[in-house]
Amino acid sequence: MQGDRTESAEGAEGAWEGPKGAEGLRRERDDLKRVLVCEDEQSIREFVVINLKRSGYEVLEAGSGEEALKRYDEEKGNVDIALLDIMLPGMDGFAVCRELRQRSDTIGIIMLTARTQEMEKVGGLMMGADDYVTKPFSPSELMARVDALHRRVTAARSREGVSYLEEIASGDFVLNLRSRTLKKRGQPVELTQVEFQIMEYFFTNPGKALSRTDILTRVWGEEYFGEEKIVDVNIRRLRMKIEEDPSEPRYILTVWGLGYKWVG
Repeated sequence: MQGDRTESAEGAEGAWEGPKGAEGLRRERDDLKRVLVCEDEQSIREFVVINLKRSGYEVLEAGSGEEALKRYDEEKGNVDIALLDIMLPGMDGFAVCRELRQRSDTIGIIMLTARTQEMEKVGGLMMGADDYVTKPFSPSELMARVDALHRRVTAARSREGVSYLEEIASGDFVLNLRSRTLKKRGQPVELTQVEFQIMEYFFTNPGKALSRTDILTRVWGEEYFGEEKIVDVNIRRLRMKIEEDPSEPRYILTVWGLGYKWVG
């Protein structure tokens, strides 16, 4: 309770400074690490929120999918990461993930699930999630995943508009590193930030066989300790977006026993 009073006091102090102070406070808020937590079980939500706040994150809470989307819209999309429980009353976590991904290609999304079935994990990733954490999870595992994803999201945003090489062309495709977009025969292809990073890795290594470990390390970071199949799911999503026939890929080829290579 004392911590709550301290936060309130700081907020009140900033409010006394008038418009100039409010503008500075708003800029300060924009620099914060902001996470949206959507979990209907209060005890789990409180556990997650406490650990996020201890690690320096500002947290927005929601107990349903509808509330999560409302909070996101109220923040005008100023959210870095969303933690979404799959089993929610009303709109489930998959639907929330899909809606958030339609609103933003750069928000990081982690699914929280008590299910261990492969299809449930794959389902969230196919909807556009970046990672998943299976309940029960420890504070260290949760924060390791959140911190790793936040670093990726921040790095991707910081590279916008500062790349010395603006475009990479490969066959029918043009990857724009400044606007972080992909076009196929002049038509835009919508990518998540993870998908863009995979394509960037492919485009800078054309024709080279890249192992799943290589891709995982490049895109998710060396500290990531999840499963390699997250690479396969994102490759499947990419093939659905860029291949005429995803079952007979022409551009992203499987290198059996190793990984994938780009032959655009």
